[in-house]
Amino acid sequence: MPRRERNKFVKRGQIIELLIEDYAFGGKGIGRIRNEHGEFVIFVPNTLPGQLVKAQVKKSSKKYAECKLFEVLKPSEDETEVPYQDIPGAPYIQLPIEQQHQYKKQSTIELFKRIGKVTDIETKFDEFVSSPNTFHYRNKMEYGFSAIGYDRQQKTDVDEFTLGFKKRGTWWCGDNLNCDSGLFDAPLENHLKDIRTYCEKTGLPPWHAPKKEGFFRYLVVRKSYKTNQLLFNLVTTSYDLPKFDLDKFANYLVELFGNRVAGLLHTTNDEIGDRTIATTGSINLVYGEDKIVEELLGLNFEISMKSFFQTNPKCAEKLYSKVIDYALENKEAIDNSVVLDLFCGTGTIGQILASKATNTKIIGVDIVASAIEDAKENAKRNNIEGLKFYAADVGKFLNEHPQYQNNIKTIILDPARAGIAPKTLKKIINLNADRLVYVSCNPATQARDTEQLVQAGYQLKKISLVDQFPHTAHIETVVLFER
Repeated sequence: MPRRERNKFVKRGQIIELLIEDYAFGGKGIGRIRNEHGEFVIFVPNTLPGQLVKAQVKKSSKKYAECKLFEVLKPSEDETEVPYQDIPGAPYIQLPIEQQHQYKKQSTIELFKRIGKVTDIETKFDEFVSSPNTFHYRNKMEYGFSAIGYDRQQKTDVDEFTLGFKKRGTWWCGDNLNCDSGLFDAPLENHLKDIRTYCEKTGLPPWHAPKKEGFFRYLVVRKSYKTNQLLFNLVTTSYDLPKFDLDKFANYLVELFGNRVAGLLHTTNDEIGDRTIATTGSINLVYGEDKIVEELLGLNFEISMKSFFQTNPKCAEKLYSKVIDYALENKEAIDNSVVLDLFCGTGTIGQILASKATNTKIIGVDIVASAIEDAKENAKRNNIEGLKFYAADVGKFLNEHPQYQNNIKTIILDPARAGIAPKTLKKIINLNADRLVYVSCNPATQARDTEQLVQAGYQLKKISLVDQFPHTAHIETVVLFER
């Protein structure tokens, strides 16, 4: 067998310094190595043109390599100072928001041309929807405890009690959050160092990732923009639990935040995997309520620690308004018909649509049974009728309900990041709906599905982009397809 040709530019595991020259979809910066062998392309996630970065080669092929970002050695000239602590979850916080929008729009349009084969996509472009809040827009944060911290001055890891986020590019090392990150709740984050001190004084150890041992694991906080309340979930292992006074901790949170504390839950997680909610652990209410209420477009939604809910609720209102606009574009066609809301989650879109189109029957389907239970409860609370929810796999549901074929005018699709499975997409196409409104948190899989929809006789009529996550590479898309 011939030996594999050695890469003449980089080796796997190698650490390199690189100037980023271009931007590709999904926040991948593009750098190039040029030498006597020619030119070689390197992708580094969460980087921007103009930055000089330190990165490690993770994958290497003949034509290109993919790296993991370690550090930005020199910022781009476009970046500006911001009064927040930098965190891995906001790689572009120093880039003015208008330029973030420009990068997101340009790379998404290119994606639909390349993968979706929609060559005239610019003529279908409807709107770029900005987030109402550029900063402090998130309603949930997960902070991790760690026995290994990062010393920013010495640029090395140290043994210390930390509470914050993982140091970029590592799985074992925490980085203390000492003040507001600009993404979540400023008063909460400015007090995080006090919560860390409180926990450290108990003498109980934080989680040591390499040794897979320790007591404190995570502090998860949810916030309601309607009530300004905070719901806390402290995640620990069970072994030293008798030594920790949960009631005293609840009182301390009330000391810090007063009546903003909606409740404190405690979760035990003895699994070694890096997840906040363990499959085998228990979750108990220590203080107050186990839910908070959020409002979207005049409707109320109860959110528990486990429920999925849009992370940026103010921007979600704009996202859902765009979905409803597309669904109701031809109001006469939707009256007295059935609308199928597939991958419906907690039923938010279906409920908003039902409140606007009262003569329409709406059927919501999702595989997550707990989400469907939440959907039913929320619909009851909002006094919305004309809605039916089913907990089922979308593909199986369509097999078991052949009566919907040719009887549905509009289908709303809001799948997970992986997009729609090809077999399920075929079943959706076979329903012969006149109109599909497809919402996606991953335009790459949506562009892939677009090609199949166009081949099946659908035409992409309109596309809008919604900036749900400022300072990150994420963008949501809403696309209207018509036969």
